[in-house]
Amino acid sequence: MNQLILIITTYIIITVGLIVTTLIIIKKKRSKKLENELENLEKEKNTIESMPVLLELSKVETIIKNDKMEEKYKQWQERYDKIKTIQLAHISDLLIDLDIFVGNKDEEGYQKKVANIEIELYKAKTMMNALLDEIMDINYSEEKYRSIITKLKAKYRELNNVFEDNKDEYEDIADIVELQFENIEKRFQDFEDSMEKSEYNEVVHIVKAIDTMVDHMGIVVNEVPDLVLLAEKLIPKRIEQISETYQEMIDKNYPIGYMNIEYNVEESLKNVNQIVDRIKVLNLENCMFELRTMLEYLDSLFNEFEKEKQSRKKFEDENDLFAKKLEKVNKTVDDIYKQLDDIKSMYDLTDEDLRIIDDVNNHLKNINSEYKKAIKDLNKKEIPYSKIAKILDNLSHELANVDDELDFSLKSLGNMYEDEVRAREQLDEIQELLNQSKLKIRGYKLPVISNDYFVQLSEANEAILEIIKELEKKPISIRILNTRVDTARDLVLKLYNTTNDMIKTARLVEDAIIYGNRFRYDNTEIDSGLTKAEILFYKGNYKKAMEISFNTLDTYDPGIKVRLMHSYENDK
Repeated sequence: MNQLILIITTYIIITVGLIVTTLIIIKKKRSKKLENELENLEKEKNTIESMPVLLELSKVETIIKNDKMEEKYKQWQERYDKIKTIQLAHISDLLIDLDIFVGNKDEEGYQKKVANIEIELYKAKTMMNALLDEIMDINYSEEKYRSIITKLKAKYRELNNVFEDNKDEYEDIADIVELQFENIEKRFQDFEDSMEKSEYNEVVHIVKAIDTMVDHMGIVVNEVPDLVLLAEKLIPKRIEQISETYQEMIDKNYPIGYMNIEYNVEESLKNVNQIVDRIKVLNLENCMFELRTMLEYLDSLFNEFEKEKQSRKKFEDENDLFAKKLEKVNKTVDDIYKQLDDIKSMYDLTDEDLRIIDDVNNHLKNINSEYKKAIKDLNKKEIPYSKIAKILDNLSHELANVDDELDFSLKSLGNMYEDEVRAREQLDEIQELLNQSKLKIRGYKLPVISNDYFVQLSEANEAILEIIKELEKKPISIRILNTRVDTARDLVLKLYNTTNDMIKTARLVEDAIIYGNRFRYDNTEIDSGLTKAEILFYKGNYKKAMEISFNTLDTYDPGIKVRLMHSYENDK
């Protein structure tokens, strides 16, 4: 039991020792951190105090040459004393108070004091930097502004040399430019005077003014010759040329009133004069842009003149051709309408045929109306040649389309007549072919003619009669007539071919039997076969008779079929 108590006691002693040691270490670290913060704040304060304000003020003393400068020097001295005796002294008191507070356990209170000191240090530093910058700006003003003025003088001399070398190009603006160079010279002298008196506040404004004037003079030297050339030579000359060209075209009856040349020329001259007035006071802003825009506009007027001349030539070249073609198409359409009743009485026109003719006529009326109006407006000088040339071009395309539609319509009507003539010609041909068939069938005197043949003959005769009926109708339906002609031609041709085949077959049978008769008395098979062929022949079965006769003879005389057919073709 005693041993356990000893162990517990030992453990407690060790733990307490560790805690105490840890607290000591933490306290030392916190104390070191606070000391470092305090040291850094003091360094920052010393840095502010060591700024070379007094050194720069001593330099100012040597260049004080006027009351303004002396007043400025006193103000800077007062501001420096105020920063040092009030701002920095207050910061020193705050640092002493913070040093005393280092041993205090109030961490939050300590940090608030640190923050307050940092704010005061920032204010003091900002005020000291501003003061130092103002003083140094004066101390180094002469060196800085001398350097700037030296560069500006070099640029000035370069511009003056360019001006003097090209003085003739400036015309009556030269005197004004020279005066501006003199003004810059005076400003350079103002700079020297102010530097001599150490009036550095004035020097700043003078240098800025000189810089602006030299930059502007660069624009003047570069642009004025071109501006003078445009405003006093090119544009007035162009306006004069436009006025002359306009008057010539008016004298030649060009309807160009829409261009408002007289008003536009007057306004252009007015604008040029206004720009010249601005140039004379060297106010060059937008002058180049406005003059170039004006020149482009005047050039565009010449383009319009040339366009009107070309359009007039095109119109005069094409107008007669168009008028003649329009007259021709008008006459053709008039003739169609004059004959339309006769055409309707002759042929069965469809609604589509009539619609095409009416569409052509309506379209043609519109073309006539637009053309007459355009010519009337031209004669009254209400439209220019450029517009009527375009109108004529469009009307020419429309007339070409009407002409194509008219050709189609005429072809349709012409085809009807041609179909009628062709039908009559084909009727004669068909009737001739039918007569040939009848003559052939009668001339050969076949023993028997089949009923099928007479059916074909009857159909062919009826088909021909149908053609005749259609041709006698008024109006004629060309579609039906063509169908009747095609039907009759096919039936008669079929009859003609049937006739030829029948006669050919019968003739070959007869030739085969006549040829085989020489063998009949000596050969019973040939006699038997030819006898069958004869029986079939007289019954009108000519194809079967030819087959049996050829087969019978072929056994004893191969090739007889070919020879007989060849002989038949030669006899034809």
